Formats: sequence, C-alpha cells, structure tokens
Amino acid sequence: MTTTTYFATTARGFEEMLKSELEQITQAECKIAQGGVHFTTDQRGVYRTLLHSRLASRILLPLITTKIYSDMDLYAAIVGYNWGALFDPRDTFFVDFNGTNSEIRHTQFGAMRVKDGIVDYFERKGSPRPAVDKIRPDVRIHVYLNREAVVISLDLSGDALHRRGYREETGKAPLRETLAAAILLRSGWQKGTPLVDPMCGSGTLLIEAAQMAAQIAPQICRKQWGFVCWKGHNTDLWQQVWQEAKDQELPLASLENRTAVGAFFGFDLDHRVLAKAKQNAENAGVASLIQFQQGDIATLKNPIAEQVGTVVCNPPYGERLGTTPALIALYSVFGQRLKQQFGGWNASIFSGEPELLNCLRLRSSRQFKAKNGPLDCVQKNYAISEGRGEQSTEGDLQFQPTAQVAPDFANRLAKNIKKVEKWAKQQGIDAYRLYDADLPEYNVAVDRYGDHIVVQEYAPPKNIDEQKARQRLLDAVSATLYVTGIETNKLVLKVRQKQKGTNQYEKLANKGEYFFVQEYGAKLWVNLTDYLDTGLFLDHRLTRKLVGEMAKGKTFLNLFAYTGSATVHAALNGAKSTTTVDMSNTYLNWAEQNLELNQIAMRHHRLHQADCLQWLAECRERFEVIFVDPPTFSNSKRMENSWDVQRDHIQLMQQLKWILVEGGTIVFSNNKRGFKMDFEGLAELGLQAENISHKTLPLDFERNPQIHNCWIIRAV
Repeated sequence: MTTTTYFATTARGFEEMLKSELEQITQAECKIAQGGVHFTTDQRGVYRTLLHSRLASRILLPLITTKIYSDMDLYAAIVGYNWGALFDPRDTFFVDFNGTNSEIRHTQFGAMRVKDGIVDYFERKGSPRPAVDKIRPDVRIHVYLNREAVVISLDLSGDALHRRGYREETGKAPLRETLAAAILLRSGWQKGTPLVDPMCGSGTLLIEAAQMAAQIAPQICRKQWGFVCWKGHNTDLWQQVWQEAKDQELPLASLENRTAVGAFFGFDLDHRVLAKAKQNAENAGVASLIQFQQGDIATLKNPIAEQVGTVVCNPPYGERLGTTPALIALYSVFGQRLKQQFGGWNASIFSGEPELLNCLRLRSSRQFKAKNGPLDCVQKNYAISEGRGEQSTEGDLQFQPTAQVAPDFANRLAKNIKKVEKWAKQQGIDAYRLYDADLPEYNVAVDRYGDHIVVQEYAPPKNIDEQKARQRLLDAVSATLYVTGIETNKLVLKVRQKQKGTNQYEKLANKGEYFFVQEYGAKLWVNLTDYLDTGLFLDHRLTRKLVGEMAKGKTFLNLFAYTGSATVHAALNGAKSTTTVDMSNTYLNWAEQNLELNQIAMRHHRLHQADCLQWLAECRERFEVIFVDPPTFSNSKRMENSWDVQRDHIQLMQQLKWILVEGGTIVFSNNKRGFKMDFEGLAELGLQAENISHKTLPLDFERNPQIHNCWIIRAV
C-alpha cells in the first residue's frame, strides 16, 4: 500500500507528545512542526490515527503547497487544481482559512477567494455549482497561510477531534478532551492504578483515563467524518480498521471489578454537574468504571487508601479578582487535604493561575506549560510525602491560613490592628483603615467595614514583574485571612488603578449586597463588591463630622455629594435644611437610602441630579455652610467642559461666593497630591482660607498626610 505524508495539528506545546503517540499508532516517520506533526503512513495508518489519536486536533491531507503573492495567485492555485478527483460537485463544502499576510489581511477574504476558485473550477468543467454548508459540510478544506507560503489540505477529520461525541453537557469552562488527555499523559498516572479527581466537573479527565484503561478508541462513537465523501476513501479498509479498534476493547464485565484498570473516583460539590458527568460517562461507555460522588474539597477522603495512585485535577481559577480570596482558601484547603489523606500518592494539578498553585504549599517535582484556549496555564506534578499529616477519620478540615505566608506583612498588620481597633471602638466607628502600603513589597490597603475586610491593590509599577506582583497580592490576602481570622466570603479584593473621568461610577458586579456601618452615631450603607468605591471615603471621616457640627441650625449645601454621607451628618446634627447635588443618579439614590436609614424625614432635605458646575451657575439660593469635595479631574461626557481642581478651583470659589450668605463658611476638600491653594486668587475674591488638613486627618491615615487637602474658606 502506498504511503502519503499527512499533517496532524495539535495545541502548541503538545507536538512532541503527539509525535510519540503517532509513532505508537502507525510506526510512521514523523517530523515535528509548529502546531503539529508531519507523518508518513499508508491509508490504514491514517485511518488508525483518526480513530486512536487522543492528542491530534485535526488530520489533514495536503493537496497544494505553493507560494502566493496576491489573492489572484491564491485563486489561480485553487482554480487550477483537479477538485473533481477529490469530491463530487453535489457534495457540500466549507473552507477553514487560517493566517494572513500583507495582501490577504482577513481570513474571511482568503476563505472567499478559495471558495470562488473551487466553485469556478466545477462551473468551467460544466458541472453543477457545489454548495457551501457552514454547519455540517460533506467536505472541509483547510488553508494555512504563513507569509507567502500556503498549504491547502483536505480535512479528513470533519469536526475537530476533541469532539469525541460523548460530552452532551458540561459545567463551566470545560477542558477540551485533547487537553484532558495531555494532562493525564503528563501527570505520571499509570494504567491499573487508582485515579481521583476531587473537583471533576463534567468528568472529562476521568472519562479520558477510563477509556485509555479500557482500550476504547477515543473516536469510536463518532458518526460524522471528513473523509466519507472523499473519492479516495476506502470503505472496506475503514470498516476493517474500525472493527479492529472495537475488538481491542477490554470486556467491561471483566473490568468492573476494577482490578485490571485500577479505580476511578470523581467528586464535585455541584450535584447538577455530577449528573452531567454521569451521563457523559454513560455515553462514553465507561460509566461502570467510574464512581461519582457529591463532596466538598474540605471533606475529601482517600477513597482507596490501601493502594497508591494519582490525584489529577483542574481546580477553578479565574480572572475576576472578587473570587480570589475564596480561591486562595480552596487551594490551601486542597493542599492540606492532599497532605493529610494522600500520603505516598502523586498529584498533578492544572491551573490558569500558577500563583494559586503556591497556595497548595507543596513542592512540585515537574511542571509543564500549556494553553487552555487563550489562557496560559501550568501543570505541576507533586510527590506527596508519606506521614505529612495525620489520617483523619472525620474528614472535616477547615481553611487554616498559615503564619508562614508574608510574615513581615502579617506582623505589621497585626500591630496596626492592635493600635487602631481599640481607638475605633472608643470613637464609635466600625469602618476604618488597618494597613496602607506600610511595606513597599506589599502595596495594598486593608480596610475593615464591620465584619468585612476589603483588600485594595494599588496598581504595581511597570518595572515590577507581573507574576511577582500577583504572588505578593495572593500572599497578602492569605496573611490577612490569617491575621484577622475572617471568613473567606467576607474578604473582598479590589485592584486600584489611576482613575479617569467617571470610572468610579462604573459597575463591577451586580450582587446588590449592602450593609450599614456606624460612624459617630450615623448609619451609612456600603457596598463592597459592585463598584470600585464602597460608598464611603474613610479618610474624610473627620471632615464629615466637622461639617455636620458646623451645619447645626443652618442651611447646608453638599456639592459633588457622592452618597450623601456628609448630608447625613449635617441632618443628624440639626441642620435647618440640606441640599445634596451630584451628577450620578446611582449615588443620589444611595444618599436617599442613607437619609432614610437614619430616619431623617425628607421634608427639609432635597436631592438634585445635575452637573454640579452647571447647577451652581443657575442656583439662586444662598447657604450658610457649603461642603464641596470635587474630583481631582473629570472629562465626563455629561459635563460641558473638563474639570481640573488645580486649574479651576478659583473659578469654583467665585461661584460659591455668589451663593454663600454673609458670614457663611465653605469647607473645601480634595484629594490631589501636591495641591496648591491660590491665595492671591482668593484674596481678589475677598476670601480667606485656613488649611485644616492636619486637623481632619484620622489616626488610621496619619502615616499618609498627603491623602487629602481640607480648607475652611470665609469672606474677609
């Protein structure tokens, strides 16, 4: 039988593994290329590859290899090929086009030119015009363009080979079957030994392993193939190869006692996902070999302690920072459980966040890089020492953060807590700062809001390695959990970045989890998850108390009011009336809820949604106390002009003077570092300013005196 050179594609990084697999399946001559392997074999060999390869994504038969310098060159190469020898014009086809160059800049355009060439070839021969089918074509043409080099191939696979056909439903972010097979091959798991997946999801890892052990060809149940309408297809030979694959399967009756293939155990917390896993295993023909059970990772027990096997797992990971504290706890508990229950075993963990794997507190023996879709991932193998932990009979392990993580940070945080929390209790406040980038290595802020903790990461400098910064952040979160003893679901993590315009108003989530905190007798709603800010600026605490006391018996204006916390203090201190102005409906509604929470009747308290500068220009009322805390900079589309507090504060003071009663007071605050008051400009307006920044700086912010500026301004 004559031989032909084919090309098997695979995910980058798996080429060497695929080469070894192809040599086992076909004894073919193989040559590695980027993204796949060239292999030379006969038709029986390629049929065997299609059925048995667990790592290949597609099997391609190259038809045309040439160089092109324009779309016309591509069209000419296509229209000049004998497509009639490949498939019948009554068959449908589709073109997969990969790659671009300076002339063919879009894959859709390239695919269209190939399609035109094929159609025109048949029409020039007087044949019917073949139809394109995007969903289930009879013939699939694969084109790979790299600079001027182009390879046009017949895709013998049809659908990609990771689609085995057994997986009807999956959980979130399922592994491709080809990736699952690669993870297993890299894990060191040996057929005939136990395999445990403690977070199995839809069961892909276990199903792939069970099929390997039972010698079930991964594509044995596939109904659709890309070669069926190929004129070179040998139906009898294909049937022989398929039957040989069926014959090599081990009888399930002899396997169900687990002695020949080891044992497969899958656990997951979600019973709905487990139901899908069971159905997938049934479809794959290995349901009787796998034991699925609902279970939490914190109560994981070794299901077959009398044997040594492998734990393989793809735990959850994510880019959303709000999940990080829970993930740190998950990985930490998982590591503790492995050491306690699986001494002497091997473990292989695949994750999209290498830093999270450090929370296992295990030393890896090997590691591999891989892609899961667009994500860069890592797989680490561990040899779990015997006797690392005592065997648990109850199996009820809780998250136990360790003092060994970020000890310098943990010590400083503990010291700050001892100092600040006693003071806060005396002051009657339960929202305050515990740590503010005290140590340069841990560039975070830690705030307490009642029984919750918020860890805010300041954006690291560009010269700091991103992975190192991420690891320090995870360590800081883990140490915060240890020092405070807080539950993981009550710790919120946020990334702080330099804000522009109205980014502070953008929603991050939609949980709607509000609770109130106490501040000098005022109750104020906070939301720690849905927005970048929480609804309460902690560094302005003394300023709010001051303006509240100043407003007693007077008319009070709160401009750029945010969530109206200063208005609440003024109302509780007996202001004659209050007017609250902000551009955001969201925050004005929040302000109204704050007033209602404190049982403040709205009869003398008005809320206005408006651009504060425009509202000022049109205001005809006058006020005795005005509190104004404008943004440092804003170029919001809802404002007529951009705003810069350094450039524009004198213009603002001019407008405020017009609405200030004789003998009235302006309290002016802002957060611009290095702000310089224009005393000459104030003098020209007949105003005088007293800097009270140091008087309004709370104890929990005293190490950072530049955090805000605060001034009392009165007419001379």
